[in-house]
Amino acid sequence: MSIQKGQPAPQFTLVASDKTEVSLSDFKGQKVVLHFFPFAFTSTCTTQLCEMRDNFGYYDGLNAQILAISVDSPYTLAKFKEELGYQFPLLSDFNKTVSPAYGALYEVFNLGLKGVSKRAAFVIDEEQNIRYAEVLESAKYLPDFAAIAEAVK
Repeated sequence: MSIQKGQPAPQFTLVASDKTEVSLSDFKGQKVVLHFFPFAFTSTCTTQLCEMRDNFGYYDGLNAQILAISVDSPYTLAKFKEELGYQFPLLSDFNKTVSPAYGALYEVFNLGLKGVSKRAAFVIDEEQNIRYAEVLESAKYLPDFAAIAEAVK
């Protein structure tokens, strides 16, 4: 299943790295830049989130909230967030309910690991509709950050 531009964003509530529940609906009225990534502490994932960390002020200035989702546990994500200084919530899709709803779940990933989030990026508007959708089949590539920034503007 793939998410198309213009359709309502699938709603979710997940546990964040600080063990609080975060729902997409919490951000109604502002834009959301939603990133899915395979695993904390892997090189391309770190690059993906550091890009957002380093440009955080830009998105903040556009009334946009960044959220990042992986199937890692909240405990792993807490360490990842602490070590790399991310200013945005890292959400655990440990039970693999949100990644498939966004068409962003590998059935089988590297090393035969099943049920891993694909690298993907979505921009959701103030009314919670999809404005930008990019799901990468290969985890070695990064999302198009310029296109994401353009969609947020």
